[in-house]
Amino acid sequence: MKALALALALLAWPVAAQDVTSAPGGILRWLDKVSGETADIELSRGQSATSGFLTMQLDDCRYPTADPAADAYAHLTIADSRASEPVFSGWMIASSPALSALDHPRYDVWLLRCITE
Repeated sequence: MKALALALALLAWPVAAQDVTSAPGGILRWLDKVSGETADIELSRGQSATSGFLTMQLDDCRYPTADPAADAYAHLTIADSRASEPVFSGWMIASSPALSALDHPRYDVWLLRCITE
């Protein structure tokens, strides 16, 4: 467990060491693993959208200031209408969604990119 925490901290260190810009929004991809249905969902910062039983809220989306096409990361809050607590709340990295993934039996959600101005 400590090794995993150390690995995550080391992976996040280069992101923390560079200047970042908060984007006005981001694009998520949603997958229903039962039906095979997918959708790309564009959200503004603070906006939420519902697909299936999930409500996804984009709290913030950031990208390296010097290279907007580089890796984006976003803070997401994802709720299942059938659960009392959010099923995911945290940072998701576009290039490595498995590092901090939504753990849901039916749905997958991942960040594609931030929307740059």
